[in-house]
Amino acid sequence: MGNCSKTLKNTNPNHIPDQFYPKIDNSDKVYRKTGQSDTVNNFPAPAPVTPPATSPLPVVRLYGSLTSPVTSYIRFALLYKPVTLIFVPSETPDFGFETPVIQYGSDVISGSSVTILRYLDAKFPKPVLLSNWNAYNETVPVVVTATVLQHKSLVWHLERMVRWAEDLAARGGRSKGDPVMGSARMEVKKYGKSYSQLLEVMLEHAQMEEKIVFPILEREDRGLSKSVNEEHARDLPLMNGIKEDIKTIIVLDSGSSSCQDALFSLSTRLESLQENCKQHFEEEERGILPLMEAAELTQGQQERLLEQSLDVMPSTHSHLLKFFMEGLLPQEAMLYLDLITRCTDKDRAGSIYRFLVDEHHGKRHEGRPTMALLLKAKS
Repeated sequence: MGNCSKTLKNTNPNHIPDQFYPKIDNSDKVYRKTGQSDTVNNFPAPAPVTPPATSPLPVVRLYGSLTSPVTSYIRFALLYKPVTLIFVPSETPDFGFETPVIQYGSDVISGSSVTILRYLDAKFPKPVLLSNWNAYNETVPVVVTATVLQHKSLVWHLERMVRWAEDLAARGGRSKGDPVMGSARMEVKKYGKSYSQLLEVMLEHAQMEEKIVFPILEREDRGLSKSVNEEHARDLPLMNGIKEDIKTIIVLDSGSSSCQDALFSLSTRLESLQENCKQHFEEEERGILPLMEAAELTQGQQERLLEQSLDVMPSTHSHLLKFFMEGLLPQEAMLYLDLITRCTDKDRAGSIYRFLVDEHHGKRHEGRPTMALLLKAKS
């Protein structure tokens, strides 16, 4: 299998998630790419410009059951497309189909999720949702593909945090006057919240590898994963130290020399964490994860491993799932959801997808079971 990073070819190095989520308010967005150069905007990235009345977004209607995981999957996919979505809840769409139905103009499309996404890509080419699926090698264990996708999201978020810290340091902690971000202290608090979310996903990811992936390799060759486990422990003090640095900066006077010094120190420590993680992930994808193929797991064993991985990462796959997905390209995000579909029962997958769609539409979940409990539930 070779280098696991080949599992997903990065055909779009200019990752611009805020452009791929045109309907979603993302207050943690920091940078967007314009052409070949990076430009810094006030935080967050400005909302998309409303198209003129003479050229409204095309209207796409989706008919399907509220409880159907396929319906929620398609609803999430449509969040990436430059369309106005009208969702019509219907247990039996009035088109003679039992599966979800897409209606665009005179076209009425039903079938598998791949069929519908292929149609959407043909009608609305950017961003593409299926282009990288042909790079998904069926011989690669699904837990390896999921792990590589998690690496990609974590690296993107780390780069975002580093750039944001650099911008804060360059301003000496002073506010740019962006009313969305509030005062300088409020911006640092937002920064701290975003870093806490990233830290939680990183810790769950490390636990998943230590409890699910590496034990498989240890049974095949004792001591094989010792070095990577040691690297997890090595970075933990640095990760926690950055969190404490942010708490300190919040109480310092904005624009003071002590605040500026603390911000430059924060930026430096984040750069160290970023480099450590990138090197660590590259070593895993080059030297450790490819060995999972040699373990000769059956398809059923592979799927159970991924399901166990979801159990070990409850926060990542519940209230932090939107945050996690923002670090992936659209086709990578859809592949990740596809892996979940393959490896969990219908009710569990449906709960994940519905929660994700609701989060994107800003719906609250008081009085509902938490996703951590839903992920633990067995059919």
